[in-house]
Amino acid sequence: MSEQLGESRLTRQRERQRAIAEDVMAEGSVRIEALADKYGISLMTVHRDLDALAARRVVRKTRGMVTAVSSSIVEASDLYRRSLQDAEKSALARAATAFIEPGQAIILDDSTTTLHLVPALADKAPLTVITNYLPIISGLNDEPDITLIALGGQFYPWANSFMGHVTVKTMRDIRADLFVMSTSAITDGICFHQMQETVDTKRAMLDSAATRILLVDHTKFERRALLALAPLTEFDHVVVDGKTPSETVEEVRRTGVDVVVVPE
Repeated sequence: MSEQLGESRLTRQRERQRAIAEDVMAEGSVRIEALADKYGISLMTVHRDLDALAARRVVRKTRGMVTAVSSSIVEASDLYRRSLQDAEKSALARAATAFIEPGQAIILDDSTTTLHLVPALADKAPLTVITNYLPIISGLNDEPDITLIALGGQFYPWANSFMGHVTVKTMRDIRADLFVMSTSAITDGICFHQMQETVDTKRAMLDSAATRILLVDHTKFERRALLALAPLTEFDHVVVDGKTPSETVEEVRRTGVDVVVVPE
């Protein structure tokens, strides 16, 4: 009973922190007292929530105020990414299961899109799943027929994942059947990310997989990020949602890439 109460309290805390983050990002800056009043919590509790968000670089606390950090870091935040295009991500993940076969070794990146694959993986077991993303590790650690390989390295709280030299070195010693990933932005037919650590880690994952699948909703074609990761032509399949413009779909198909459009 006490364990269930603890999990329920943790769930409420995470939901409240996500809501607070959305409020701050929508307004730019918010008075801390106003957040306490809105959510019916004490100043001490709201400060704890804001400290957790600040550790993930989602917000910055100043005197009596909390401010959203620069958009480049906010876009990389795990907490922020989970709040975006949830229905589209679920649909993309369901479509991706068609490419997964029992007995395979699959790599999943630290995207919130691939996180939606977790509930379906037990039906594809036995599997070996390789990932650097803590929520996926937590979601699969009780599955008896899934061999879980958790990539270590330096932990980045804002991404909720392990990245860096140790992660890349470990990944280079692994070969897998399939890699499923998403990306922050697509510009001129190239996947881009904002953070070098993300690029290095996903590049190693790409190089370690026989088949590569990219899951992207329509908003990724409208965004910009700083660092190039890989052209779309490096992927065997690109899975997009039904809101992706038809001209964009045809443009990608002309490069020879298989594009799967998931109906709305």
